[in-house]
Amino acid sequence: MPEHIKMPEILPIVRYLANGTETVFTYPFPIFASEDLQISFNGVLRNTGFDVADAGNTNGGQVTFDTAPATGTIVTLERRLPLERLTDFIEGGDFSARAINNELDFLVAAIQQVSGDQTSMLRYEKQENPANLTLPAKSERANKGLGFDADGNPVPVSLTGASPHPDFLASGTGALSRSVNSKLADAVSVKDFGAVGDGLTDDTEAFQQALTAHDFVFVPSGEYLISSSITLGEKQNLIGAGNSSILRANGDGFAVIEFVAGKSVLSSLKIEQAETAIKLYGREAPCVANLVSDIVIDNVETGIVLDGYTDTAKPCYWNRFRNVLIERPSVNGIHFIKSGAGDKPSANIFESCRVYSLGTDISGNGIYVKEGSNQNIFLNCEVNVKGTASACVLIGANAQDTMITNLFTLSDNLVPNVKLEAGSQNTVISNLLANSNGAAIWDFSGGNYTAYNAGYPHKNRLAKTKVLDIEADLLRYDTEYIDSSGTVDIDLSHSLHLVSSFNGALTIRLPEPEDALGAEITVKKIDISTNLVTVTTVQGNGIDGKSIYLGGRYDFVTMVSNGAEWFITSSNRQSGNDLYYDGAGIFDVDMSADVYLLSSFSGVLEARLPPADAPEAIGRTLTIKKTDPSSNTVTVTENGGAGPDQSSQFLNARYEAVTVFSNGAEWYVISKI
Repeated sequence: MPEHIKMPEILPIVRYLANGTETVFTYPFPIFASEDLQISFNGVLRNTGFDVADAGNTNGGQVTFDTAPATGTIVTLERRLPLERLTDFIEGGDFSARAINNELDFLVAAIQQVSGDQTSMLRYEKQENPANLTLPAKSERANKGLGFDADGNPVPVSLTGASPHPDFLASGTGALSRSVNSKLADAVSVKDFGAVGDGLTDDTEAFQQALTAHDFVFVPSGEYLISSSITLGEKQNLIGAGNSSILRANGDGFAVIEFVAGKSVLSSLKIEQAETAIKLYGREAPCVANLVSDIVIDNVETGIVLDGYTDTAKPCYWNRFRNVLIERPSVNGIHFIKSGAGDKPSANIFESCRVYSLGTDISGNGIYVKEGSNQNIFLNCEVNVKGTASACVLIGANAQDTMITNLFTLSDNLVPNVKLEAGSQNTVISNLLANSNGAAIWDFSGGNYTAYNAGYPHKNRLAKTKVLDIEADLLRYDTEYIDSSGTVDIDLSHSLHLVSSFNGALTIRLPEPEDALGAEITVKKIDISTNLVTVTTVQGNGIDGKSIYLGGRYDFVTMVSNGAEWFITSSNRQSGNDLYYDGAGIFDVDMSADVYLLSSFSGVLEARLPPADAPEAIGRTLTIKKTDPSSNTVTVTENGGAGPDQSSQFLNARYEAVTVFSNGAEWYVISKI
């Protein structure tokens, strides 16, 4: 007995129509041993000339024939088990989980076999309790039809003069008698045009002939092989009987159903084994206002494709998809594209749709909006894909204004729940239940999206939002830390910048004001070094028309743009903003402090101010004080100029000080002690 296998809900029989060349045929149900698979050609059992592979595999396996069955041969693969039990569990012995699992698997397989045998039987309804289940005697029913008496029991009926009733009369007041032909014309079936639905016959022509002649076509229960696209034109309807109406692609390279115009309906069908199950594009007319509902798509490369195609006058707009299940797509579940010079698919709505891998590898995405605009909407949808996917939902670089509401996503292997490519714009995501272990929202759009109750760590992101009146319990600033030297250009992604110039003088450049209308930015120096932080703009126009210099620890400036220039709204010079220096020779005052405490104990010291018209000097007041008891003089001069009050200032004794001010033209002495 093999390892424990699972018993999927599937009838253990499959039929194929041989083409004379194919030697490998798949059976999609599990078997316990190769002997369990019964193989027949046109109903005749075969015992040799083939090999059976993958016994014990939950998903089934393959039969390989030594010689390809002849063209037209019906090849039937069926699981047939002897209905017997040859094992017992020993009283008081070990109870093996493997043994009981195998026994239960065998029992389920036997029940499925019996269920399959009974599917073709005539049966009474469950609520009936017929008195007679025995056919009349052979002599009584010979040359007669089978009828039923007043109690519904079988009786022989003479066929003499038998003919169908010529008229139909509906029950109810006002009903009119109609001919049977008129009544039957209300609903045209693909079987009226020769469709067989046996899973062996190519029914493509019957479908297309029915849709050429009629705008409403019914698809009864059956398995219909389709070898080329079935086209739905303007205002056409193709309606099935639910999951029992199966369209199965017989070949590659085509979409099973193509919507090429507008206002058509596809409903209550199952589509299997296709390269593309359903494609919408404006080939003959605008592909608009179509409805796809209650559809199951299984084992395809791509489930649904919306294509903007080649003509902007024939767009793919305003189509609606409701209650669609796409199982086992190998590339994409839902795909928005533009294969030519047409318009992007726009304003299409997917409601209560699901993409589900069922453990099958998928190379693309559950939902991929590669091209789209003007509110393509996904409402109450689910994407559950294997970890081979690129993303559960991918919004591409050419997608704008996509809306996603009440989305459930699930995967593994760090597959992102929603991925936003660079270039995507104005995506709105609300109520995202992200169960994949990848990023909830993996954003490459530069923040060009809005999220409500979605994402991690920030569940809500409001982009380009105007608030007239707000009450906030807690306000958080998006903060950036900069520890560098040289020049750093900041953008509008953060409102508060904490900067350290410990490694050298640092210049912070704001974006141009026309790119930052209404934006407020704060820059604060946080290190203890004397290295200057200069705040200016990219073009060098400055703030309030000049550069700002932050010299002391905790100095800051807050600025706002009116779209034309930057303005200071608040700033400070921290108390105790001073600098101590002990040396001889020349000391260049760098304007990083308000008070310079200088010691000339080591020798004569010259404190050289910057030129009065230097940007860092204009409007500044500072004090220079001699702190040592030596007789060495501290001389205050100006680099390239005459000095304060047009002369050098001499500090000869300890505690002598001079306070100076620059008006941009020259330095002035405010006080000297």
